[in-house]
Amino acid sequence: MVLLVKTNTSPVLPGNVHEHVRLQRQIHDALRKEHPEWVEPHGESSMCDSYEARLAEQLNTFTRRESNAGKGDFRSQ
Repeated sequence: MVLLVKTNTSPVLPGNVHEHVRLQRQIHDALRKEHPEWVEPHGESSMCDSYEARLAEQLNTFTRRESNAGKGDFRSQ
């Protein structure tokens, strides 16, 4: 069985690509191990996919903040 993980769901700083992919894989595997009742017989899980999508959104937000902080895009108040 081959499980696919979406790795292009958020922009990632070049130095963090491997970390990002590794984290997504860990979350993917952990959700399915923790909640086997969510996994359908053919290996898909809409519930796990939903959690993974939410994680990707949060990582995207965090990554953009980190990227902007490095560029000095924060405006003083």
